[in-house]
Amino acid sequence: MSISINLQHQEKDFIEACIAKERWAQKQLYEDHYTLLLGVCHRYATNQEDAMDILHEAFIKILKNIHKYQPGTSLIAWMRRIVINTAIDYYRMQSRRRTDDLDTAYDVQGNEPDAISKLTVQEIVRCIQQLSPAYRSVFNLYVVEGYSHREIAEMLEITESTSRSNLVKARLKLKGLLTSSQVHYGK
Repeated sequence: MSISINLQHQEKDFIEACIAKERWAQKQLYEDHYTLLLGVCHRYATNQEDAMDILHEAFIKILKNIHKYQPGTSLIAWMRRIVINTAIDYYRMQSRRRTDDLDTAYDVQGNEPDAISKLTVQEIVRCIQQLSPAYRSVFNLYVVEGYSHREIAEMLEITESTSRSNLVKARLKLKGLLTSSQVHYGK
């Protein structure tokens, strides 16, 4: 018990230092979570520069709102949520909302071998980054983050049917990209 109390006390002190704008604490927060949160940004961004823009904007929001964090809860989950919301905001600024007709979507399952198992993580991320912002956002929110189509529709200000359609089209496009990457890289 004394260990968890000490950890909570240490976290509380650390958060209070961040709230007080202590540079050492802000730097520590950034350095401790940079890599993990940049990985989240990469799933939403088109390229490295966009991912870095999203990450830096998210860290500004994190540091500005650190007083809202409740010590004892998951700091990384709280920060990750801010990063995802920042990525969604970035997506909204970068693209016009486009409504795709669900009737044009079709099933993308097939009997081909699993191309993903033969690719590196970097190759898969590069393929995801090639998706349009609308497809990439819906794909990440649904497949990676686990949101429902209703939640995605609210976040992105689209209809649920558009969310479903974009997911199907994202999977189809991603399947093509992954298959061509497998051929291109000779895997």
